[in-house]
Amino acid sequence: MDAPAPDLEARDGSAGRLAAADHARTVAEQADRHALTLESVLAVLRSSRVSDAAARAEAVEIASAALVDLRTETDHQRSTLLEPVTGAFSRLRADLRPLVRFGDLDVQFVEPPATGRALPGDVAHAARAIVRTAVLALVDDGAADRVRIQWDCDGRNLLMQLRDDGSGTLDVHDDAMRPIAERVVTLDGRVQVASTPGWGSVLDITLPLDPRPTEVDAADDGDLTPREREVLRLVATGVGNREIADGLGISVNTVKYHVANLLRKHGARTRAELAAFSSRA
Repeated sequence: MDAPAPDLEARDGSAGRLAAADHARTVAEQADRHALTLESVLAVLRSSRVSDAAARAEAVEIASAALVDLRTETDHQRSTLLEPVTGAFSRLRADLRPLVRFGDLDVQFVEPPATGRALPGDVAHAARAIVRTAVLALVDDGAADRVRIQWDCDGRNLLMQLRDDGSGTLDVHDDAMRPIAERVVTLDGRVQVASTPGWGSVLDITLPLDPRPTEVDAADDGDLTPREREVLRLVATGVGNREIADGLGISVNTVKYHVANLLRKHGARTRAELAAFSSRA
């Protein structure tokens, strides 16, 4: 193979230095913002001019706003990075290695083509999380002895398939499938389950690699149910599903259901985007 042309090597080196400098600048800016947040929280808590209750409320507000900003920035960085499909699959294998080594489930991997299109960072991250959730659900169910995980890429979508040899009773509406379906919906993907009693189930998931060509109009406040407005208000504070469930006296699964509806109605892909919609309302 011919050696790369000198000017190409120079351009690659220059691009690498620019990328490294940009990364260093981003890290420094984040560190400054985090330091400012901590200094502000400490200043409020140490102040003798406000009551304890007022200081706690102000500290919570500062921390919540900083958390929303951090998640928004993290989601943005994740979505702008590209990860080779083979690299993303290798990381999945590493994630599941303890289960393969020490568990009773025989996990088989079918490698994606090396020529497959690189995955946006948020898609790669979500794909691994979806597969991990599905495999752990199979482990908890205990009916399957073997599962085969296969990834492919058609140029526009990441195609994932999980095939097990379990009881063959899995349904897309099962509780075990709900967190998977919610995650897929937030990425505009599709999930299908085909089961044959006594033979096993096949889970097919399609995740688009490109954003939607048109934006969905954000829902007006009047389009939301009272409960959805309550959940949206709490999501905007940066708290998790468990805290929302405890605060509203509902189950975590019900919170996830409302969050999925809010994401769909607002055309949002992440909780940080929902928080941004809430702040503009």
